Amino acid sequence: MTEARLHETRSYPAPADFADQANVDASIYAEASADPVAFWERAAARLDWAEPWHTAHTWSPPVEGPDGLTVPEATWFAGGTLNVAANCVDRQVDAGLGSKVALHFEGEPGDRVSVTYADLQRRVSRAAHALTALGIESGDRVVVYLPVLIETVVIALACARIGAVHSLVFGGFSAEAVRFRLQDTRAKLLVTSDGQHRRGKRVEVKSTADAAADRLEHLEHVLVVRRTGQDIPWVEGRDVWWDELVDAQSDVHEPVAFDAEHPLFIIYTSGTTGKPKGLVHTSGGYLTHASWAHWAHFDAKPDDVHWCTADLAWVTAHTYEIYGPLSNGLTQVIYEGTPDAPHRERHLEIIERYGVTVYYTAPTLIRTLMTWFGDDLPIGHDLSSIRLLGTVGEAINPEAWVWFRRNFGRDETPVVDTWWQSETGAAMIAPLPGVTTLKPGSATVALPGIDVAVVDDDGEPVAPGRSGTLVVRRPWPGMARTVWGNPERYRDSYWAPFAGRGEHGAYYVAGDGATVDADGCVWILGRLDDVVNVSGHRLSTIEIESSLVSHPAVGEAGVTGVADPLTGQAVAAFVVDGAAGGAEHEELRARVTRDIGPIAKPRIIVRVPELPKTRSGKILRRLLAQLWQGDTLGDTTSLQNPWAVDEVREAVRLARLNDITAPKETR
Repeated sequence: MTEARLHETRSYPAPADFADQANVDASIYAEASADPVAFWERAAARLDWAEPWHTAHTWSPPVEGPDGLTVPEATWFAGGTLNVAANCVDRQVDAGLGSKVALHFEGEPGDRVSVTYADLQRRVSRAAHALTALGIESGDRVVVYLPVLIETVVIALACARIGAVHSLVFGGFSAEAVRFRLQDTRAKLLVTSDGQHRRGKRVEVKSTADAAADRLEHLEHVLVVRRTGQDIPWVEGRDVWWDELVDAQSDVHEPVAFDAEHPLFIIYTSGTTGKPKGLVHTSGGYLTHASWAHWAHFDAKPDDVHWCTADLAWVTAHTYEIYGPLSNGLTQVIYEGTPDAPHRERHLEIIERYGVTVYYTAPTLIRTLMTWFGDDLPIGHDLSSIRLLGTVGEAINPEAWVWFRRNFGRDETPVVDTWWQSETGAAMIAPLPGVTTLKPGSATVALPGIDVAVVDDDGEPVAPGRSGTLVVRRPWPGMARTVWGNPERYRDSYWAPFAGRGEHGAYYVAGDGATVDADGCVWILGRLDDVVNVSGHRLSTIEIESSLVSHPAVGEAGVTGVADPLTGQAVAAFVVDGAAGGAEHEELRARVTRDIGPIAKPRIIVRVPELPKTRSGKILRRLLAQLWQGDTLGDTTSLQNPWAVDEVREAVRLARLNDITAPKETR
């Protein structure tokens, strides 16, 4: 078990005025607990169904058979049919919202386009006809290799409209990463662009897409969006310009209803630690979970301007930038660029320009903003439109949570810290902002209809304050149904460790360690393999990082375990200086000793310009350990900042020259 030692005592009850107007109240928990399936049926009824379902839910857990464990199978709303795109677009137009802005697009160079729901309906209809013209049919797979563009949203919805299965890929991935996804799905179509805008530069992309697509017999066409106007290589007969094909199509298209269990999209887990898993999400259950969760824990209002800052290829954007907000008829902001292009106040400008009311971003960006701006945001930006803040990606340090609330939320707006995964489809643990007492650093409690627990190795709930494995004890609508082409891997990765446990025959294993406090709030301690084992003491990297970030001179920290001949592992901390400058190493060790205990204080502290992170904002702690130890690095193509690898490597070289490890008597 990981030892949970860091204690956070601050709490923030739901503001009375917020509670008075909230979409849900505290009674929703008892209602969902009394009959979870009936609760999810009521959530599903918020959508438009062509045919009602005849069976709300079935579940076959993995059981021991003659050939070993069987493969688990779940269905939600079987027999029901719907069209996901029509639920996100057409029904908003039919409800009289055609003139309402669906998307405010802001490009990195400063170009801006606002798209109404009626315009979005026309764009999606044309793209749906174009897919059909390219021979794409229901069930075919389409890989989308684009940055955050209107076309990215359009093509995803167009796939859903005709029943094709989309798989969005981060636009900065390597040719090898894209090729794997093309091969694994046996995609018939790749959608890409001529280039992308990245940090003020036009980066040509098409040649990368060509390398990924080279000699794949199942790939029939490459559809290319003109974004930068660069000269690009071209394969006659295979490549097609988006504007020449899509813009020529009819803007009227009749959507077809598909079964609730029809696949909607395949999303791949990161490939940095092994072969990526293609998680399959289906139509009815996923949209039910995504739409209800967005409406409830973001308290979605008709006049909201919602901004989820994630790249569209990340699952957060699927749920809280495409399907959730659009199914609830909201206006959204989507931004192509990075937060510091062309300057560090870009996000502040965008919030002010569009009157963003809900701002949902990653802890890594919040910590970065802390290092840029310190205790006060730059003057001259009106953020008063914000009424709700959200965070997602990994556990947020309490000090970063408090800083976010104070600087972006006027020290009064709720901060909705959400825990979920690509596998879960939508948020699983999150506060209801008009109900829940918030605690900095905790995602608080499971959403209604979701049953999570922290258990020991025998599957029994741990006592408050003890740490264990975070599990989900009951199936839910948004759950991934399988791993594409490999149901056994789905079983073994997520269900086999606790097969045969509980009322429903198995627990879903999230892969995260956690603890529960006396109030029942869940505190994520990081991935189960993101622990440091010092002389038999298993320490949470998240807790040590939180202690370091609480020091005013630290903007961000990444903690990992490195080999030590005496203690097995030693704590190594890679620290980014805060806006106020750096701190002496002994100050930082003293801070960790005070907050957690002497066993947790870092033996190694390395100052770095930034930490290597995945595009979803997760610190690659494994990579930090490899860089310190001089190990061979794994795949780094999914990094959002690949240059950080060389920066950390150089910082390690200098640190070793200067012998920055603590002397033995201070260990």
